[in-house]
Amino acid sequence: MLTWKVISSVFALFCTVEAFVPQQSVATRFVQQQTNLNALDPIHILDSASTLLSSDDVIPGTSGEVSYSRASYYSILGLYLISFPGIWSTVKRSTKTKVKKKTYVTKGEMEKDGKSLREQAGEIMAYMKANNYEVVEAGETITFRGLVQRSTSQAFFLVFCTAIAFASLALVLQIQFQDLELPVIGKPNWFLFTLLSPYAGIYYWQQGDRQDDCSFKLEANDDETENSITVLGSEEEIERMWRTLEWQEKGMVKVPGLLDA
Repeated sequence: MLTWKVISSVFALFCTVEAFVPQQSVATRFVQQQTNLNALDPIHILDSASTLLSSDDVIPGTSGEVSYSRASYYSILGLYLISFPGIWSTVKRSTKTKVKKKTYVTKGEMEKDGKSLREQAGEIMAYMKANNYEVVEAGETITFRGLVQRSTSQAFFLVFCTAIAFASLALVLQIQFQDLELPVIGKPNWFLFTLLSPYAGIYYWQQGDRQDDCSFKLEANDDETENSITVLGSEEEIERMWRTLEWQEKGMVKVPGLLDA
């Protein structure tokens, strides 16, 4: 049943695309058939080569006129213009921390190879100290604060992404405004926009190092068979932490991978 639905969807999409493509006339199809039959004729090959060398306006295999669907073109152009501001969002978010709150569970003191809350807190303390975090608040909730330094690779990555975005914008403008001439500079070179891409890296670098806070709250169940660890902090740091300390997210089941022993 699902296969028929997929086939029907593909057929509908094909029909929709065909609706935007200009249909060929009978005369044009006849010319194309004749061209295919004469493709192996040596005289025809020589004539085609001479035509290609003598004229820059004729495309081999066609009548010399290139057509396209304006509906498809402007639809794609509209989607591109809507998505282009995403590059600015990427640059802005690179200087901010994405804060997440997650809860993990570990074996409690009464379980085999389990840990008490004190041992669990010591393990977290050792991990955070090793990653240059310091304790700023100790109580029911333990809060650590660390300094995240600027990344050279991140700055170059932002410059690269911005350059690609501006290059694609320049290509769109060049296609859209082929005959545009400005009073002073004449025909503009839209690809000069790519020279602005280093400012993305400069913006990121000027924000400087940032401080990240990470807080923990430890609890044990009544039977002391399970410890609950609630973490509030940077998503990247939390992701790295639970993998290193081998925690399991609450409510999730760990499925061993193919390469796990």
